[in-house]
Parts: sequence; structure tokens; C-alpha cells
Amino acid sequence: MQDYKTPGVYVEEIPKFPASVAQVASAIPAFIGYTEKQGDGNKYHLLPTRISSLAEYADRFGGPKNEAITVTATETSEKVYDVSVAPINPTHLMYYSLEMYFANGGGACYIVSVGTYVDAPEYGDNGTKSGPAKGLIAGLNKLKEQDEPTLIVFPDATKMTTKYANLLQDALMQCNELQDRFVIMDAHPDISTFRNLSSDYLKYGAAYYPSLVTSLNYSYLDAGVTVGVKGLSASKAANSPLSELKTSNNALYNQVKDLLALENVVLPPSSAISGVYARVDRENGVWKAPANVSLNAVIKPSIRITDKDQEDLNVHTTGKSINAIRAFSGKGTLVWGARTLDGNSNEWRFVSVRRFFNMVEESIKKGTGWVVFEPNDANTWIKVKAQIENFLILQWRAGALAGAVSEDAFYVNVGLNTTMTEQDINEGRLIIEIGLATSRPAEFIVLRFSHKLQQS
Repeated sequence: MQDYKTPGVYVEEIPKFPASVAQVASAIPAFIGYTEKQGDGNKYHLLPTRISSLAEYADRFGGPKNEAITVTATETSEKVYDVSVAPINPTHLMYYSLEMYFANGGGACYIVSVGTYVDAPEYGDNGTKSGPAKGLIAGLNKLKEQDEPTLIVFPDATKMTTKYANLLQDALMQCNELQDRFVIMDAHPDISTFRNLSSDYLKYGAAYYPSLVTSLNYSYLDAGVTVGVKGLSASKAANSPLSELKTSNNALYNQVKDLLALENVVLPPSSAISGVYARVDRENGVWKAPANVSLNAVIKPSIRITDKDQEDLNVHTTGKSINAIRAFSGKGTLVWGARTLDGNSNEWRFVSVRRFFNMVEESIKKGTGWVVFEPNDANTWIKVKAQIENFLILQWRAGALAGAVSEDAFYVNVGLNTTMTEQDINEGRLIIEIGLATSRPAEFIVLRFSHKLQQS
């Protein structure tokens, strides 16, 4: 109460409403990998940088790496050629991955550039000290300093071999330590990488398989395309850059250009999946499983998966589930799995459940910061309980929590002899217990049919 000294009328506003809990963003991925550039003077090297569009990425980090492409043109009759393109195996996928992320509904994200294309090591070195593992782990460690990112993606990491599992395990450890993020993994061509992961912290990651044949085209320069022209006789054979054919053999030049336009970029799925997470969170909510959702800018999965194939991916003896991406007639390419790597866990089996808990925990943690150093008494307990309950009622109304009434959907307990002892209070601990009945996805739809006898 004020110390009144001058006669008059005074107005006092008495707060009656508890503080609110603001829901934190749930789908802010961080892409860790190599970029064409790192800003002027490499100012963005190992600096987690927030962007909101592909144009902003290109301005700061550049574009895709121009691929070295080999084309063979065999002359079958005079100036008629049979043209083929050797398999293109790009080493740097960050730009293509960002294209897929935004095409599938992605919004704001972070880029952690660990090096440029020029100074990036070869990925075939198995991630030795001079290899990519060192750079990617350095980027992961820098990301730890950022509070906003909630998803971790490594666009280029499938190029690694023996150190790939180590990198993923480090990412899972960071998620467990910070409890506010989740790893989207690409099932390495060798799926055993995931089966052999340590069983620690599997609830903080999900793996997707197979790679995607996208509608994107490879970036290249005409001078970087080598065309081997084989004539009708063995003596007529020459290799030349595509740029030279434009004047010397324009018809063949146009034929090669048309063929290259049909070469589609094949990408690991994590970038497209991170866009799906963002889209589903925005349109439905983080509690909705990011599955049975179509992928944009995708022609087909690189491998066709059948129901029988998926049995071993979804439910495996190791308990480590891998989510399939499948093509369905009339529906396109769909995400057809909703599990974390912890497939045997009844608590953390589903991606949506784990990520919903991440969001709720982080939101309440930030929203109740005002309680620190407040009196540890009934007045404070009532206020903080009401604050949390108001937030959870909104989640229940949105469909995130299961229950006909809110009392069935969650509980919030706090108080002496309820969640705390006298010793807890003496030692400065205010303990709040929160229980959530989360909505879970219906993974197996069982329709039971039987004959019914005619009755009239």
C-alpha cells in the first residue's frame, strides 16, 4: 500500500488474473552443413543464423555447387546421337535441401555453416579428424548456444560412413540435455546404422527412408559438362566441354541440354520432412502426427516400399523404428510413419507425443520464470497452478489432450504435503507435478466384418 500524505482520491489497480504461458515455436529447424559462402569475411562461419526465405539464404550463404557432369554421345547415323548421362553424385546438398524445406511448408529456420565448398573435406574419409565429422560436430556444439531451434537436420551427413552414427548420437545427447529439440534423421543407405545406435535418448529422434527423387534440377555450368562424342568410326572420338558444342554442333548441344533438364536431384528426406513438421504444426498443431501427408516437389521415392517391406522398418526386434515414405496410386508420395526411434516405448513411441511434451515443457518453463525467488507459500502456489491450468485448457480445447472434460485430460498439483515436504520448502524447492493425457495417432485401423443372418 502506498504511503498517502496528501488528501485526495487515489486509484490502485489490483491484479486478479494469473500470468499467462505463451506457447513457444515448435518447428524451427537448424540445418548444419557446408555452404557456398559464409558472408563477407566469413562472418557467418559457425554462427547459427536465422533466415526466413530461400532468397535470404542465397544472399548470405550462396547457391548450390555446380556439378561436374559426364555425358556420352554416340553417333548412330550421320549427326544422330544416342546420348546418356553418367550418374550424378553431388557432395553438397544444403541449397537443394533448403529448396525442399520451403517447398514443403517450412518457415523460419537457422543455418549453421561449418565451412565452404572450397574448404570442405571429402566425405569418403570416414569422418577422421580432417573430415566432415569434425566440422559438423563443431556446428552442432555451436547450436547448443541457441535457444530457439527445435529441430536438428544434417543435409549432407549421409555422405559420411563410419562416423555418421557418432554424429547422430551426439545430436541425441544434445536433445536430451536441453530437452527442447528433436533430430530428424536420414536413414543412411546402410539401415544398420540406426539399428546399431545406442539405446540412449532414442525418444528424441526419428529416421525416414528412402531418399526422394525430387522435381529439382542439378546446378551446372556448360563448361563443367564433359561430352564424350563417339563417331561412327573408332577414330572419330573426342571429349569436349558442352560450351564448345554450342557453336560446333548446336543440334547435339540442344539435345544434351534437353536431357540434363530431365536429370532430377535425389535428396535424403530430412529437409522435406522438416518442412512437413512446420506445415502440420502451423495448420493443425504440434500434437498432430506429421504423417499421411503428401510431399511437394517430389516425383517419387527412390525405392518403392511395399507393406511387407515396411513391417521390418516400422516394428523391428531392436525396437528402433524407421518411418517409410511411400508412393500411393492417386495420392502421390506420402509420409507413412509417425514413430520415433524408440519404437518399443509406450510413452515415447510417437513423434507427435514427444514433440508436444517438448513444447509444453519449454512453454511452461519460460512462462513460470517469474516464480523464482517469490515466497514459497500458498498464494504463489495458487497463482502458478492457475497459470499452468489456463495454458493446458487451451491445449485440451485444441484437441491436443484426450478427455471428455479437462479434469480427465490433465492435472496440476502443487502444495505442502502434496508435492513438497517441509524439507523441500526449507531448501528452496517449489515442486509442481503435471500430468498430461496426450492424444495419440491411430496407427493401425482395424475394420472387423462378419456375415449377418437375414432376419426378415
